[in-house]
Amino acid sequence: MAQTAQIGIEDILRKQGLLTDAQLSSIKMEALNSGLTSEQIIIQHQLVTPAKLIAARAQLLGVPFITLENKGVLTDILNMVPEPVARRYRLIPFDKKGDKLFVAMVDPLDLQVIQFIEKKTGLFVKPYLASVEDINKAITDQYSQNLTTDVTSALQEVNALQQTSKPEEPTEQAEIIKEAPVANIISQLLDYAVKSGASDVHIEPLEDKTRVRYRIDGILHEKIILPKGVHEALISRIKILSNLKIEEKRLPQDGRFSYESNKQAFDLRTSTVPTIYGEKVVLRLLPKTSSAPTMQELGLRGTALKNLDSQITRPHGIILVCGPTGSGKTTTLYSVLTKISTTKVNIVTVEDPVEYRIPGANQVQINPQIGLTFASALRSFLRQDPNIMLVGEIRDAETSDLAIQAALTGHQVFSTLHTNTAAGALPRLLDMGMEPFLLASSINGVVGQRILRKVCPACRTTFTPPPEVADNIKRVLGKYIQSDKPVVLYKGTGCDQCGHTGYSGRVGIFEVLVTSPTIMKMILERASADEIEKASVAEGMITLKQDGYLKAIEGVTTLEEVLRVAED
Repeated sequence: MAQTAQIGIEDILRKQGLLTDAQLSSIKMEALNSGLTSEQIIIQHQLVTPAKLIAARAQLLGVPFITLENKGVLTDILNMVPEPVARRYRLIPFDKKGDKLFVAMVDPLDLQVIQFIEKKTGLFVKPYLASVEDINKAITDQYSQNLTTDVTSALQEVNALQQTSKPEEPTEQAEIIKEAPVANIISQLLDYAVKSGASDVHIEPLEDKTRVRYRIDGILHEKIILPKGVHEALISRIKILSNLKIEEKRLPQDGRFSYESNKQAFDLRTSTVPTIYGEKVVLRLLPKTSSAPTMQELGLRGTALKNLDSQITRPHGIILVCGPTGSGKTTTLYSVLTKISTTKVNIVTVEDPVEYRIPGANQVQINPQIGLTFASALRSFLRQDPNIMLVGEIRDAETSDLAIQAALTGHQVFSTLHTNTAAGALPRLLDMGMEPFLLASSINGVVGQRILRKVCPACRTTFTPPPEVADNIKRVLGKYIQSDKPVVLYKGTGCDQCGHTGYSGRVGIFEVLVTSPTIMKMILERASADEIEKASVAEGMITLKQDGYLKAIEGVTTLEEVLRVAED
């Protein structure tokens, strides 16, 4: 015991390799001279991250450490400790097994509080250490008045319905899902999605529970855990709203329905898929009244904006927007079409699905089940006297051939393609079977893009990156940055406005490749994507990574976000 008492938090950090011998000696010397604790000195000099420090403190105290970020908690468990009690004692229950209640605490050695919780719940408390910021954020998220409280009351009514059903006369599923409690759960889940600005809601069956996750600013967050018993009623309710077959649980189904929250109208795209634990549903929220943002609002500027502007005013040819799923390609196309839409041009679009409404455009949604595909719609469009055509995606050789023929016969064609870079689109089209001479003469330009999160303006702070990071930024940006000036980056510390994530909103990073005579010659020679990209950069194209780095040093986003979405 004497040996254990002598071990300090600094010794644990040294054993973990987070402090050097020199730092350890310096901490102990400063503690003797200043009267401060080793932990205070480590915090003062920012020698390790707060998370590493708390984990070391947990090891010193002999209790487990937990991070609560993106950890959903069952409503039944939350109800064991009321929110005022959780806030007062800075704790939150997060799991229960048998007669044990797992509780995250700021002070896991406070026996008086532990005994109080044990007496209140009738369970043995297993304390875990968590940071005060982590616990406060979890309390705010999990005890959200608009989500957890109402869902809990609805669940109690659903459970009561199920328990009062006689075994020999089972309650009809259709009757349960018509009850207000289930409808109320769906409403609360969707209201929370609207309030938090989520683009998708995932309702996922797990082995012993149902998990609800929200995609906010492109990242999935686990927000609530529901009892497994209510899962089928929820899914059936959503199927009824979406006009899907309730009894069909073996095959995926797609549908849609409308929803209004806080005077905002939404189209919700519904997708169900069978999993080993039951059906999973994903709901995509599409605002009905939303208009497409301008190209500047998306994040296009400078050379990229100028090049794209010059290409979209040409009377014929193809412009492609490239990037992975969820990178905002369709939104960019809508921004372009909104800009060039006038009463003097006939715009026709074929999409899957129609996400925005463009005033004055004739928009068609594909329906493969009845033979309405991208290719068949394109053929029909050519008889509709169009000036501008938007094809949601080039998926096959037939669609690409029709797009090229339309461009060569005097039409302006916009479409998307799944490639990682703008330069990669050209070899991909050649691989689909396009003739190089047709491709070279029809492609006007290619836009490559990604979406990343913006730094929260309310809690944005600056910091100086390590020398190796600064050198890398200067090397990537080259002539676009002054090499003699120090590099300053930005990050969000986390606040109530951004949900303590440090991020709020999203912005795009772009590269715009224009098919100059040099690029046309390279297409005819079937050059590789790398060769085409090098030639484009030599002609002044700013790459995705460069655009991201520029936005990072301007404080729009963080370097971590750029590397997350744009690293090769």
